[in-house]
Amino acid sequence: MSTALLIIDVQRALCSGQYECYDIHRVIDTLNRLSARARQAGVPVVFIQHEEEGDLLAHGSDGWQLADGLETAPGDLYVRKTTPDSFYQTPLQKLIPKEDFDRLVIGGLQTDYCVNATVRQAHQLGYDVVLAADAHSTVDNGSMSAEDIIAEHNKDLAHLSGSVARIDVTPAAQITF
Repeated sequence: MSTALLIIDVQRALCSGQYECYDIHRVIDTLNRLSARARQAGVPVVFIQHEEEGDLLAHGSDGWQLADGLETAPGDLYVRKTTPDSFYQTPLQKLIPKEDFDRLVIGGLQTDYCVNATVRQAHQLGYDVVLAADAHSTVDNGSMSAEDIIAEHNKDLAHLSGSVARIDVTPAAQITF
């Protein structure tokens, strides 16, 4: 079984200031520990960066850059995207083809948008998914706290397992590579 680690949208605009995601410093630390273990095991680490027209996440802008404190290494892979689904109109499937990779470990931002969409699409494409339960985050949405959104998605996504692929929601420290 070949595995890849996807780290979604951990970018400056979502990690500080007005759009800072809940408990972001702990989430970044958790992702750094996870990616260090992945690299040690020879597992590819893929950083996915969202971009859109305007100032906040415009390609190359300060907000678009990976978050301060997020550790990268030579050999890591990078994918740019313009929709919540990290597979849609991106080279992601070419970088981690289903023939070579059958398991994806996923973490990042934001739980209820890009993480949710990517987990669901990866599952639909037949990848087994391990969502790092404590390595994704979001912001309050006006009716629910970020903490409740994260807990709800962890519970709901864990129940999506199908006949072709499965989704496991596991604390990062318990994920093996």
